[in-house]
Amino acid sequence: MTNYKIAAIPGDGIGVDVTAAALEVAQAACAGPTTLDVTEFPWSCDHYLETGRMMPEDGIAQLSGFDAIYLGAVGWPEKVSDAVSLHGLLLPIRKEFTQYANIRPHRLLPGVDGPLKAEAFDILCIRENTEGEYAGAGGRVHQGQEGEVAVETSIFTRTGVERILRFAFDQARARRGKLASVTKSNAQKYSMVFWDELTQKVARDYPDVEVTSYHVDAMAARMVMAPESLDVVVASNLFGDILTDLGAAIQGGLGFAASANINPDRNAPSMFEPVHGSAPDIAGKGIASPLAAIWSAAMMLDHLGETVAAARILGAMEATTAQGIGTRPGQNTTSEITNAVLQAL
Repeated sequence: MTNYKIAAIPGDGIGVDVTAAALEVAQAACAGPTTLDVTEFPWSCDHYLETGRMMPEDGIAQLSGFDAIYLGAVGWPEKVSDAVSLHGLLLPIRKEFTQYANIRPHRLLPGVDGPLKAEAFDILCIRENTEGEYAGAGGRVHQGQEGEVAVETSIFTRTGVERILRFAFDQARARRGKLASVTKSNAQKYSMVFWDELTQKVARDYPDVEVTSYHVDAMAARMVMAPESLDVVVASNLFGDILTDLGAAIQGGLGFAASANINPDRNAPSMFEPVHGSAPDIAGKGIASPLAAIWSAAMMLDHLGETVAAARILGAMEATTAQGIGTRPGQNTTSEITNAVLQAL
């Protein structure tokens, strides 16, 4: 029997509902010789209001012994500033566990009517996850004064850029052999030219992969006008963040947007999360779609090596949406969609 230790952080808002749904489906898909031993952590904005911290000082140490981390959602701006919640929980976990590869799949599930004319596309976005524009380097001086200055410095290291590029090239090699590298090197003549140069360098080790470099504005247009032409897309932290929200939109909305924060070296746990946020306006109403969360759980099982269980979940999701269940926001309750997926399993 294989037993995986999972750290569950439901977090804020609808994160509580969708985490319960996702883990219920994951447990069902693993029924038999594989079990998930789930430990839940109450770290959230409410936890911050009670303790002054999003997670305890030894939070990273507590998580380090788990095989994977499952995160529901982080943030409740009316209670706690996003600058506090994200930098107090999500970003430290990504950085401390070197989860440098953020993976977000974008494709239409059966029965989902996307906003584009394209009937089918399958894009895998790879976002650099630990440095770049979100490195946190910078500061503010003369705060509140007329001469106040704010500086946000992007950090791009040779190690950081090359490792995410190699990860993306590997994904392209395992899929359809096409990679799109995204920068803005016509305007950012240091960091993005650096990225383009490393893309060309790494490409020499992957002669079987067709690589094309795009400026981020051109890529945004291509994702709308010709999404079927794309396979694997790799971008910096900021550009990847923006493009993957666009990817979620063309696949039917954020309710379908799954993600994985991967430590490819596997010397620390990886983290899996839907990217729709905490949606405070519908929190506790039982109407949030759990599909993105369930998809993220499938990605977790796949990363753990439970490829059959992961494939079963994706098949059950496809069977559910093909029946017209969960294809539009507010169409079905959280429990209705969850039960339909469980029935399909």
